[in-house]
Amino acid sequence: MKKTALISSILFAFILLISSHANAQDFAGLDKSPMDAALYKTSRNAPVIAKVIYSRPQLKGRSVGSLAPNGKVWRTGANEAANVIIYKDVEIGGKAVSAGEYSLFTIPGEKEWTIILNKDINVWGAYSYNPDNDVIRVSAPVTTGKELEAFSIAFSNGTMHLGWGTLRVNVPFSN
Repeated sequence: MKKTALISSILFAFILLISSHANAQDFAGLDKSPMDAALYKTSRNAPVIAKVIYSRPQLKGRSVGSLAPNGKVWRTGANEAANVIIYKDVEIGGKAVSAGEYSLFTIPGEKEWTIILNKDINVWGAYSYNPDNDVIRVSAPVTTGKELEAFSIAFSNGTMHLGWGTLRVNVPFSN
């Protein structure tokens, strides 16, 4: 009798383990605008000076202007406003910025974009954007490049590059 109870208990525990393991493998569908991060470093082995964490919306046949309209504050990506962590004091577009954490907003334009660092962090979209909390605003010219389906941010040679569709915006960073 004790042997049967022990075997039943072990069998029950094993079935429970298998069923919970199977449920642990259920994942939500992939995010349509996955998060990404871009690092600003002066060389491969140098310490990170700044990091931008953002979500990457896709065009999917739509225009950049329909997703990031000219003249309106944009969260610079999808979902949450892009997050910028600056590890040491820098200049962005020639303006001094202290080390800290900021939200990155932009105001798209036909010939130039306004780049905004704002004190409000962990905000969803640009719905609660408050210009009173802007740290800096700088202008950056619009240029063109090859087609990019997903909104992208990258750093190279002391410049933060924003790209989407054929649109390019280059913002100087220096430390």
